[in-house]
Amino acid sequence: MSYSIDLRERVIAYIEQGGRKLDAARLFDVGRPTIDRWLQLKKETGSLKDSPLEPRSWRKLCPEALTAYVNANPDAFLSDYAAHFNVSEAGIWYALERLKITRKKVPPLQRTR
Repeated sequence: MSYSIDLRERVIAYIEQGGRKLDAARLFDVGRPTIDRWLQLKKETGSLKDSPLEPRSWRKLCPEALTAYVNANPDAFLSDYAAHFNVSEAGIWYALERLKITRKKVPPLQRTR
């Protein structure tokens, strides 16, 4: 959760009026490194607004290829999908979740002797 622009402006105004960063951190209950980042942001951009986050992209997995493989191999386990695409099972699980494809398959139990 980010701090409001109003709070950021009050902290910076306090420092610009001669207050110390450490005192501002204690007074406004903000971390000292955060104040340093805000000062740097204002110096570089002239504003205290954060830059918008870029949308995340699919890194290793092409959604169309994954959907096609799941449709062609409906009985495969996550480990099979992971081996085919050379990614982790968790990566496959998250990708399937993003595609809203549910998987309820549980691998058979292995007996230990």
